[in-house]
Amino acid sequence: MKNIHFILFAILLTACNQAQEKISPTAILVSDVNIVNVRNGEILKNQQVVIDSGKIKGISESIENTESYQTKIAGKGKFMLPGLAEMHAHIPSPPTSKERVEDVLFLYLSNGITTIRGMLGHLSHLELREKAKNSEIASPRIFTSSPSLNGNSVTSKEEAIAKVTDYQKAGYDFLKIHPGIQLEVFDQIVSTSNEVGIPFAGHVPVDVGIRHALKNKYASIDHVDGFLEGLVPETANVKPDQNGFFGYNFTPLADTTRIDELVQMSKENKVWIVPTQSLFTRWFAPTNGEQLLAQPEMQYMTKETLNNWETIKEQSTGPDSGFDADQWKQFDAIRRQLMKKLQDGGHGMLLGSDAPQLFNVPGFSIHHEIDAMENAGLTPLEILQSGTINPAVYFGMDDQFGEIKEGLEADLIIVDANPLENLDALQQISGVMRQGKWHSKEAIDQKLREIAEKMASN
Repeated sequence: MKNIHFILFAILLTACNQAQEKISPTAILVSDVNIVNVRNGEILKNQQVVIDSGKIKGISESIENTESYQTKIAGKGKFMLPGLAEMHAHIPSPPTSKERVEDVLFLYLSNGITTIRGMLGHLSHLELREKAKNSEIASPRIFTSSPSLNGNSVTSKEEAIAKVTDYQKAGYDFLKIHPGIQLEVFDQIVSTSNEVGIPFAGHVPVDVGIRHALKNKYASIDHVDGFLEGLVPETANVKPDQNGFFGYNFTPLADTTRIDELVQMSKENKVWIVPTQSLFTRWFAPTNGEQLLAQPEMQYMTKETLNNWETIKEQSTGPDSGFDADQWKQFDAIRRQLMKKLQDGGHGMLLGSDAPQLFNVPGFSIHHEIDAMENAGLTPLEILQSGTINPAVYFGMDDQFGEIKEGLEADLIIVDANPLENLDALQQISGVMRQGKWHSKEAIDQKLREIAEKMASN
């Protein structure tokens, strides 16, 4: 009888050992966490999430052998959601030092941004993209544009063919369109980009106009560029190149009954919109520059950058600039109306703040953009979608990232409160995971202190 008991005990012990051996030593268990479903806004409560080899391996209500996981993250009372995408980012280029470039990439990551779309490309960014992909640097996933295509860099159809072809062969993810391109040159860019298979995005040159831009199927139009100009009736007989800052000069002439037509065109032609509204509520707004410079995130920027921002702000909106605060209010109201209608009836919105433009510190500026989108009437779920599942769909990679789902990449944030109830919860980060590597709040804070110290000593 004793032998039978011994055999049974041995079998049970072997079975337990085998069960424990199935747990990879590199596996991470996040316990009892609430998962935010960014597709429908539902909360999946008290889930056990297993992560290994950079992937989400399992999501379940209960799990065995929790003591066998060498790395455990307590998620009780916290909320897990996919990492955010900054869809209008800027990555420093040479001669910026390697150290500073990597610090800027970390600033994005520290705010829960696990994907960035660089909007002014450089050859060095192709190398950074690979380093980020291979986990050689602490960085979001990188998509990068080509160098700027603008009125100075591409002045003929022949140049358009050559540059579009070269940028596609070099491996850039898309072309960046800037102002100043003449219509026939733009049309050649479109024709060649379609031929070689590279999308284009960015600004709408004045000579092109919003309707022609939409018909030619931009991958995205950023800053809601060209839309306000498109609201001006032909009878106004304006000179298009006198539009001012993103159409600001034409604000009194804008006919908002024309918005629905442009929204429908954006939907029909599947053109995504990146509002970068924080650019207009911080830089080009009757906001005090000294108050902006006093915000805590400014400690992560160089003194030279901050001084430059202060100068440009004064030149743009100061007493001697000709800036009209009342006209800005009308301008801002039209932009917010455009954003709301493009959300409700257009093809889709993408979260992007244009960092580091004036007073938009990389990573931190995404929270100002979120506030601006909410002020335009977008719901918390719509805003979360613009920074998670929408970018994944935009890149044709929703089978790889953009939500918390088994089999997808482990790019995620854990925050202390429900962001669907208050989007400020996105600033209460418990930690960020990129490619399965966990960056705790403590580690993030330590790295941020180091960056601030470097900036203070410059």
